[in-house]
Amino acid sequence: MKAKFVWIFIVLILCSASFAQTPVKNIDPAVKKLGGNFAAYTIEANGTTIHYVRGGRGAPIILIHGFPQDWSEFHKLMPRLSKKFDVIAVDTRGIGGSKATIGGYEAANQAKDIAGLAEKLKLEKYYVVGHDMGGMVAYAFARQFAARSRGVMIMEAPLPGIEPWNEVKTNPELWHVNFNQVPELPEKLVMGKQADYLGYFFKFIKTGLTKEEADHFINSYKTADQLRSGFDNYRALPANEKFNAAQNAELDLPMVLVGGEESFGALVPRFAESLKKKGCKNVQTEIVKNAAHYLADEQPDAVAALIEKYATVK
Repeated sequence: MKAKFVWIFIVLILCSASFAQTPVKNIDPAVKKLGGNFAAYTIEANGTTIHYVRGGRGAPIILIHGFPQDWSEFHKLMPRLSKKFDVIAVDTRGIGGSKATIGGYEAANQAKDIAGLAEKLKLEKYYVVGHDMGGMVAYAFARQFAARSRGVMIMEAPLPGIEPWNEVKTNPELWHVNFNQVPELPEKLVMGKQADYLGYFFKFIKTGLTKEEADHFINSYKTADQLRSGFDNYRALPANEKFNAAQNAELDLPMVLVGGEESFGALVPRFAESLKKKGCKNVQTEIVKNAAHYLADEQPDAVAALIEKYATVK
């Protein structure tokens, strides 16, 4: 009888683990294109629901997209990376299949979304890659959860509160940073015109997007809540500045700053030096040639090679 109860207990544990992630029933065509190795799921973490696409085997890596994109920003990399890694590409809070919330869009809190997801999936020593706004989340993750990771890669992401941030935020070419922070107004002006507004940014992707790729991104900001979530990432920048400025403790976690040659590449060494002054002891830099801001779209092979270089378990 005792053995029977032990067996039941083991089954319950296994069942609870299997139900931690919920498969998405309506299969996204973009997921299908990745191949049978990949599937979409949702999971409850840090007070919200996170949608992600997962596939592959090996050491885990978590990919965090930027604005105005979603998990599929990395679709050109994921099949290659899945040959060596357990690849998890997330929709950040409120975007695409992830649940929108009132508040909680600070990078430090979204880093808790990532840590919560990884804890539910029982991931150990995972590597975190973030682009653009996702890069800000990756840095906040490094500052709070370094012991859980084997490293972070921050791509094309100026870091609020860390110089030369002041130079970045006053650059007139980045006018949208201030516009997106205005309370309530951006939603009123952009709702119903997402293709026009988001499409403006897609014009800066050097290789161009297919209509299918562009529509996927636009659809992830289709509803009022999704659109607000996108803007709330920008409204959280002042909080991100304060959080980052206060971080001065020594940090041994390997960190790689990546810039596009034709975008933030020139500023990457300066951000790296500032991070070193703030206690980050293991910072390296990489520049992606013939690339602007949207690295994963423009130079997927080069970006995949960088991730393989730094995320592979030695």
